[in-house]
Amino acid sequence: LLLLGRPLLGAPGQGAGTWARFARLPYPQDQLFLHDTFPDGFLWGAGSAAYQTEGGWRQGGKGASVWDTFAHRPATPAGSSPPAPTGGDVASDSYNNLFRDAEGLRRLGVSHYRFSLAWARLLPNGTAPLTPAGLAHYGQLLGHLRAMGVEPVVTLYHWDLPQSLQDAFGGWASPVLPELFRDYAELCFRHFGGQVRYWLTMDNPYVVAWHGYGTGRLPPGVRGGPRLGYRAAHHLLQAHAKVWHLYNDHFRPTQRGKVSIALSSHWIKPQSMTEKNIKECQKSLDFVLGWFAKPIFIDGDYPESMRSNLSSLLPEFSEDEKKYIKGTADFFALSFGATLSFQLLDSHMKFQQLESISLRQLLYWISSEYNNPPVFIVENSWFVSGSTKRDDAKYIYYLKKFIMETLKAIRYDGVNVFGYTAWSLLDGFEWHRGYSIRRGLFYVDFQSHDKKLVPKSSVLFYQKLIEKNGFPPLPENLPIEGVFPCGFAWGIVDNYIQVDTTPAQFLDPNVYVWDVHQTKKLIKVDGVSTSKRKRHCVDFAAIRLQVSLLQEIHVTHFHFSLKWSFILPLGNLSLINHTLVHYYQCFASELLRVNITPVVALWQPMAENQELPAPLAKYGAWENPETIQAFVEYAKFCFTSLGDHVKFWITMNEPSVKNLTYTAGHNLLKAHAKAWHLYDKEFRRSQKGKISIALQADWVEPACPFSRNDQEVADRILEFDIGWLAEPIFGNGDYPHVMRAWLHRRNSVDLYNFHLPSFSEDEKKLIHGSFDFFALSHYTTTLVGWEKEDALKYDHYLEVQMINDITWLHSPSRAAVVPWGLRKLLKWVKSKYGNIPIYVMANGIDDDQNMVHDKLRVYYIQNYINEALKAYALDNVNLQGYFVYSFNDKTAPKYGLYSYVANRYEPKPSMEHYREIIDKNGFPGPNTAEVLCPEEVALCPECHFFRTRKSLLAFISFIFVAFIVTIFFITYYSKRVERRYK
Repeated sequence: LLLLGRPLLGAPGQGAGTWARFARLPYPQDQLFLHDTFPDGFLWGAGSAAYQTEGGWRQGGKGASVWDTFAHRPATPAGSSPPAPTGGDVASDSYNNLFRDAEGLRRLGVSHYRFSLAWARLLPNGTAPLTPAGLAHYGQLLGHLRAMGVEPVVTLYHWDLPQSLQDAFGGWASPVLPELFRDYAELCFRHFGGQVRYWLTMDNPYVVAWHGYGTGRLPPGVRGGPRLGYRAAHHLLQAHAKVWHLYNDHFRPTQRGKVSIALSSHWIKPQSMTEKNIKECQKSLDFVLGWFAKPIFIDGDYPESMRSNLSSLLPEFSEDEKKYIKGTADFFALSFGATLSFQLLDSHMKFQQLESISLRQLLYWISSEYNNPPVFIVENSWFVSGSTKRDDAKYIYYLKKFIMETLKAIRYDGVNVFGYTAWSLLDGFEWHRGYSIRRGLFYVDFQSHDKKLVPKSSVLFYQKLIEKNGFPPLPENLPIEGVFPCGFAWGIVDNYIQVDTTPAQFLDPNVYVWDVHQTKKLIKVDGVSTSKRKRHCVDFAAIRLQVSLLQEIHVTHFHFSLKWSFILPLGNLSLINHTLVHYYQCFASELLRVNITPVVALWQPMAENQELPAPLAKYGAWENPETIQAFVEYAKFCFTSLGDHVKFWITMNEPSVKNLTYTAGHNLLKAHAKAWHLYDKEFRRSQKGKISIALQADWVEPACPFSRNDQEVADRILEFDIGWLAEPIFGNGDYPHVMRAWLHRRNSVDLYNFHLPSFSEDEKKLIHGSFDFFALSHYTTTLVGWEKEDALKYDHYLEVQMINDITWLHSPSRAAVVPWGLRKLLKWVKSKYGNIPIYVMANGIDDDQNMVHDKLRVYYIQNYINEALKAYALDNVNLQGYFVYSFNDKTAPKYGLYSYVANRYEPKPSMEHYREIIDKNGFPGPNTAEVLCPEEVALCPECHFFRTRKSLLAFISFIFVAFIVTIFFITYYSKRVERRYK
């Protein structure tokens, strides 16, 4: 991806190219997290608004604002609209805690602080006289900021219009207001302008006009309909222009500051990429952002789409007014976040298109539409639940996303962004949402008397980000060069191989006559048959096809599961499916013939009956202790029938702990251990194989990396998800202490009855050490926290909140692509269970059967294997194999390296990419030492070569004997001829 060095030449309507441009960007590279820093001198800040945080509504002679009146309305009668939320009378009490807020800014290390002046605090009636207390308050705040070297960014009007102006003139519906606003601004410039370089005339005029005077959802609550809403906006634009010209003409020469207006917007994407839908998206932005931005930044008039659609509803500017409004901004001040993007945007202004939270695309649109202005993001963030106190993980990941998108807009798209403001410094009154949500970096207990600022996890996140000026590349984020050890197992997985036991025509003993004259068909001759011949592996055409596809990948190992319910339908040896067993024998022998090692799982749970024989499933499945012995008998039969061909066994593949009761897990562990000991005692010496269990092991990461509580939750989930079955086998022979302690606590405190069974000492000895290696399946990484944020993703039993990092790549099924999670998992296994051999038995991602999205799998395989290499080379993990999931789309739809369409297998680009990695044994670079691996010795050196090539050897022997005999006769007759002529 290249930075667009040329300036964007904007003009009305050019922003329409944004959607097509971003649809063409390379996938998934464009969606990857960008590790880079912001330009030198980039401004980092936090913000707040007077009514949201100041409180002190009756102190210092402050007058009432429209928000005070709106919040103090009496509760509405039953059956009418719901009452207004509690207001900002006290809120965060910043009016009485200036030093407290200043210390919060100092801790963050910000370069600027955006705050608003309360018009009614300075001018209680909206006009003179000025209150000394209000003047002193803001003078003191500016003094604190100056002492800390923090740049003030001051908003003159952030929605809190003096109530007296609303009562006397009708507020912004009146043409008198622009001149009164100018007078108020002049007072502020005169008293504070020497300390302020950045002024914002007003915040989000869309909300003030449309919801204050159109819908009445917000103060002053006038339900005047669209006409009054558009008139109020007209006056807001005139007011802004008057203030800008005032500053430009009378204060800029001495104060040398800049003035703009904070405009808020959503982002919108088309339902489908059609010209009509894109025009509707453009119209949606025109009606919200362009309503105010086009008059100011382009030509002094409203967007053409508004003019043509609204007819007489939209007021008109005279030519002189257009010239007066045009160019009245020194930079583009953008507000983007929860308030407008998803809460205060009227649905009809979406024009049947889809809202999105892509800040990057909005920034590009602004640059294209308005001639690449310098952009100052003066408000941006998301929100968390009102009950969230310290660990605001959701807020962190939205902040991370927005800042990363800003960085991409600068580095990739050439957008001129020079500052960013996180909203807000501290928790406060959130307008129409009241106190039901929080947006502060610092937590405020609104019920407390002192209103202390308590830093949330987001403070630490933002503080470190400011220190580093972005996301600089870290060594652990960079790929490494190197190769895996000799004999590394490169494999692929198929849950269940395609079984087709249809007999070949050569096994049919009947005799047929071809009716060449009439029916043209074969006619069976009754009463005549030939002798049956013995079945051969070559009779199974399906095996030849699957093996040939595996050969194309160049894998050394192939992992699949047997079907217990098909081999022993009754769960015991009274009924055996010999045809299927023979098929498995043939499949394994054909794999060996082409030097692919079969890795065979005895059992893998699937949806129907957990893939158990029906009688076992009917009578309790793994809840029934008798299933243990049935599994051992089944295992013995498999070892006996297939052991000559299979040297790499998995007792149980990915038993799902999510669907296991504690009793079932208990019995499953004992069944595994008994099968392992059975193989160890009766089969290992003759068959020379190895055996273990394969566990699903996705990594779990604390959502807030600075939170001890989140770390405890992550540790707990790892023990419940992995340690539950791993600790008895690979650890101490018993369940994890964390599990027992947690269940004891839950049972005693909450009166649950979750009983974790106990092992006898003999059972502990039986289970402990019943492994030859640690096999794991790993697909993704999950973030967890302890603060309850989203009830739908909260596990009350384990007291864990699932969190999503929206900056991560995600598959169509929303599986997160987090390569470094594999490395962390491998290090965790080593730290807990020692330097045991580890195999990654399955690792893969889904696609949507669109060739474009196979690029995601290419990226996934490349980076997960590279993280595995880091674990091997840098962390000294004893990693001995890696298997991709999965073989093909027929048996695992959307996960395969081969697509399956119209009865044909086609290799995807990811297959070829995986093959290339296998051929290189990793990622060798110019400085990688060459490793000469000896030829691999077959598992049975005395017999394997000859046993698997009998037909070929017989044919070669025949040719050799024929050659010798031919030479003999040629020599013999040549000599006879010579004697005759002599």
